[in-house]
Amino acid sequence: MTLKRNVSRVWMLLLIFCLAASVPEEMRVHAIEERGTMKQRLDNELETEPLLNGALVGMSVRDAKSGELLYENLGDTRLRPASNMKLLTAAAALEVLGEDYTFSTEIKTDGAKKGAKLEGNLYLIGKGDPTLTPKDFTRFAEQLQGLGVTHIKGDLIGDDTWYDNVRLSPDLIWSDESFHYGAQISALTASPDEDYDAGSVTLQITAGAEPGEKPIITVSPNTNYVTIHNRAETSSKKVEEDLTVEREHGSNEITLTGTVPAGAETVKEFMAVWDPTSYAMTLFQDALQAKGITWSGEVMIGKAPNESSLLYQHSSIPLKELLVPFMKLSNNVHGEVLIKEMGKHVQKEGSWEKGLEVMQEKLEKLGLNRSTLLIRDGSGISHVNLIPANELSKLLFIVQDKKWFPAFKNALPVAGGTGKMVGGTLRNRLGDVQVEAKTGTIFGVTTLSGYLQTLSGENYIFSIMINNVLDEEAAKDVEDRLVRIIAERP
Repeated sequence: MTLKRNVSRVWMLLLIFCLAASVPEEMRVHAIEERGTMKQRLDNELETEPLLNGALVGMSVRDAKSGELLYENLGDTRLRPASNMKLLTAAAALEVLGEDYTFSTEIKTDGAKKGAKLEGNLYLIGKGDPTLTPKDFTRFAEQLQGLGVTHIKGDLIGDDTWYDNVRLSPDLIWSDESFHYGAQISALTASPDEDYDAGSVTLQITAGAEPGEKPIITVSPNTNYVTIHNRAETSSKKVEEDLTVEREHGSNEITLTGTVPAGAETVKEFMAVWDPTSYAMTLFQDALQAKGITWSGEVMIGKAPNESSLLYQHSSIPLKELLVPFMKLSNNVHGEVLIKEMGKHVQKEGSWEKGLEVMQEKLEKLGLNRSTLLIRDGSGISHVNLIPANELSKLLFIVQDKKWFPAFKNALPVAGGTGKMVGGTLRNRLGDVQVEAKTGTIFGVTTLSGYLQTLSGENYIFSIMINNVLDEEAAKDVEDRLVRIIAERP
């Protein structure tokens, strides 16, 4: 009798499972709605989540077709956007510069070629390109080689006067200055690889074979522009990593202290350099020497005379392609470069002051309320920036009608997307929801704004801005829950 009852229970469970699986999608969505409306569920999450005690949460949800405001919480309250500021910078740059805009780098001379000699100074002129890598400097040397130049009877001069000489954004905190996300801005700079973290080098740190040994450090690009002081040690496998990497202010002395466990995965650190113009010139020198090109003068920073003649001009990838690492990888340097470039393009001055002025004027023309915005940089690293969630969602609605919108949307991180140039900062989040959105993180702040499709197929725009939270990383789980609640609205 016991066996028969157990068999009956199994068949009953299978029947229930099959019936549940056969319920139409719209009925399942309706069942979700019956647990409470979107507003009720969002309000409940905001009111009961312990992580949000003492925090401020600005939220704005719109219908993507009509722009109708479906939900808001402190929607008109100005909050720190962190890297959601990049949404405004990208939109303004696309509007001001155009999606096909490129940055140029020029090689000029004030002399003349005589045989294999270039009699005169050689100028490397930067005009803001943040995508120059060691391969490009090699290409520059090859171009000179192709012209038959083997010796330069003059100086090598780096010209970065396309922008002003203010290197750091107004509110950058000192502790960020050593790292790639706080790198100095120059019109002539270099990136270690195709992530285009301009003005920085990459350190790969691998534990030694045995405890007590120094870890192995590889610098990319391979340059003597930075000096590494390795004071770290390999620890036993049982000890957690405790590694500190610092660059001394005003120098390119990078010091490693602490421990790396034996057998641990290689650690990557991205360190900003001091004086990116000289960094670029060092890579240029290395490339010339590798191609057998010599010079008799000095290497210095200066300005090319107006009458100098062009030997070679290099163009960057177009803006629509640059926006991919800018938004998906949340590249701060790109944001500040775009601000200065907008200033140079419109006001003939590559400065934060002029660039931010141009950006705010353009945002106002797009339809944002300029009087409620406080914008201090292009990346969002400033803790002084203030934007209401309703203005962010309004921007995301307005730009859908722009001809450059496909480039804008393509640059957004795709939730659960494979690879950093697709999923970006969302590649390990919200893989069960159709979301394309910009993330943002600074101390005490986490933000997420973008586009999503609900389970019922509706397209929504949302902006979530969590400020004054004690653990911004843990609060990202709250963001994700809020997004899922929106996605479950029928």
